[in-house]
Amino acid sequence: MASLWCWSLLCHKPNKQVASESVHGAELALEHLDCRRRCETCDVEAGKPCKCGGGRVAVNEGHSSKPNSSFAHSVINMVGMLIGLGQLSTPYALANGGWASVFLLIGLGVMCAYTAHIIGRCLADDPGSKTYQDIGEQAFGVRGRVVASAFIYLEIFFALVSYTISLSDNLPLVFPGARLHLPCLHRLGTTTQLLTVIAVLVALPSLWLRDLSSISFLSFAGIVMSLLIFACVVCAAAFGGVDTDHRIPVLRIERIPAVSGLYMFSYAGHIVFPNIYTAMKDPSSFTKVSVTSFSVVTALYVALAFVGASLFGPSVSSQVTLSMPPRLAATKVALWATVLTPVTKYALEFAPFAIQLQRHLPAAMGPRARMLVRGGVGSVALLAILALTLSVPYFQYVLSLTGSLVSVAVCVVFPCAFYLKICWGRVSRSTVTLNVAMMVAGVILAVAGTISSAKSLVQSIQSGYAD
Repeated sequence: MASLWCWSLLCHKPNKQVASESVHGAELALEHLDCRRRCETCDVEAGKPCKCGGGRVAVNEGHSSKPNSSFAHSVINMVGMLIGLGQLSTPYALANGGWASVFLLIGLGVMCAYTAHIIGRCLADDPGSKTYQDIGEQAFGVRGRVVASAFIYLEIFFALVSYTISLSDNLPLVFPGARLHLPCLHRLGTTTQLLTVIAVLVALPSLWLRDLSSISFLSFAGIVMSLLIFACVVCAAAFGGVDTDHRIPVLRIERIPAVSGLYMFSYAGHIVFPNIYTAMKDPSSFTKVSVTSFSVVTALYVALAFVGASLFGPSVSSQVTLSMPPRLAATKVALWATVLTPVTKYALEFAPFAIQLQRHLPAAMGPRARMLVRGGVGSVALLAILALTLSVPYFQYVLSLTGSLVSVAVCVVFPCAFYLKICWGRVSRSTVTLNVAMMVAGVILAVAGTISSAKSLVQSIQSGYAD
């Protein structure tokens, strides 16, 4: 039974580290499979003996290199991993929650920086722990690992849905006036839906890559796209000639639950922090890395939220790119970056599923057969997500639901629970009080946000059917 729960996770290759967004969303640091110390049958790819003793491991595996990520490199990795799809919704969240909701955005950033710190403390407590799931098992045994894994994959699933909705929303503006007249496809949906299908089919071959480490370049492309979007919004504010005389209330307390989910989604990334920690030359500086990274990301989100909300006011779209003046060159660049981002994320987000699937394939199965199984399952899953996306095209509600239902647990509640369980008896009473208070606050935000966003999503679906 031990091998049944031995999950293969991802880690950095020290001389070529790439951090990617996870979930929500969800981006995973992808370079090599981590051959875990409890693993006796690492049968990810047939034909290669496991270098850490027993079993089999993926081709191109490398366990001999030592962590050599510097402080600056680690900060770049963490910042690049955190910045992603969530930044598109920060202006919308601020406009709906009111100016004062920016304190919630900052507060959640502080909470997530702290939970990143205690994840590092948990890893330091047990050098054998290398992943988020390891910490869950260290705290609560096999059940902790299973629950942590379930939430991680749930977060990735929702992130993929959100990416595809974003793709569908922005494609019509990238190709304005486009009309697809294909006799064999006219019954399948609108032009926008057909464009989305085509875009997903273009990204589909990336799921068939045999060497999973070869998709690491996609992570770098995703980071560049995210930073490019921010730069374009700033350019629109500076040179767009948009009327900024908009009145936004100080606070809309009734919308705070849904807004908190949008804000929390923007900080989701804790599942990858152990990879960044284990790649550092000096893991003792991980807390400084976390504080620096979250300070940079929070400052960027606050700036983008204020710029977007000031530019477009209460009418700002759930994705700020949809509100940008279409005549501007910066808008066209931002739209293309938003459309290309999901295309660069699909293979990265599916990597954990692919790795877990391969681990349970028969050892006698050849590499080509493994590729066919992995690619086929990944393609079917992505097409199912595409079908769900076209049926539920409500970006802000799905994002808020993801943040409230999953990200709060992964980023706040679980790390505090893991830390208290692992370090119980060795922490001060004030630390226990702080962590319990954060867990309670997280549960309240999760319940209130999930109810609010789920209710809005159901109402939107019902309205869509009524129309």
